[in-house]
Amino acid sequence: MTLKEYKKKYTEEDSVGWDCIDTVVEKIYPEQNPQHYAPQLPFALGGTEPIDGISVYISNAQETHFHYISYGFSELYYNEESVGEEYSKLGFELTFRLKKHSDEDNSNWACNLIQNLGKYVFNKEKWFEEYHLIPANGPIRTAYDTVITALAFVIDKELGVIDTPHGEVQFLQMVGLTTKEYHELKENPSTNKTKDLLDKLKESNPLLITDLERK
Repeated sequence: MTLKEYKKKYTEEDSVGWDCIDTVVEKIYPEQNPQHYAPQLPFALGGTEPIDGISVYISNAQETHFHYISYGFSELYYNEESVGEEYSKLGFELTFRLKKHSDEDNSNWACNLIQNLGKYVFNKEKWFEEYHLIPANGPIRTAYDTVITALAFVIDKELGVIDTPHGEVQFLQMVGLTTKEYHELKENPSTNKTKDLLDKLKESNPLLITDLERK
């Protein structure tokens, strides 16, 4: 899309990138209104939470789970300077699939996890790519008895990669790893080893749903 086409199609009131995300998500969840979490004060106006929003859907694919989708790592709003770029801002949004164990499950903690990763990315000026690893320095859910203490990243099987007027956006799914798995990967880190582990997990868990009870 050229700048001229962009200016003809959109106005400064349009959330161009956000709408592109919604378009692909609505193909998977056409009739579902998600829970949506947003900081009271946007980051651009001095807020402390860098991610503008996180939507949480209930998915029954494979098994019932929460499906989180972030809005904030890519260019969400009208921005003429971003038109035609290879990547939309950082070029990704985070997703997360969490096994739902009961109707009383509290899913809010995972939104805090995503926000904390946002702070890491924007404060350290780093970014994530497929097969990257990051430790959580403890259980990924604080004060919860789980051996899931690290995350790997993989392209979300359902959402994949999209092209937007601002450039490419990859939907990078966070996948919970056990302490043992993380240490084994860190002993001899390589993209191939991480890929091999995730491919092995996919054999019994194709969507790579994180289960805090997994040992």
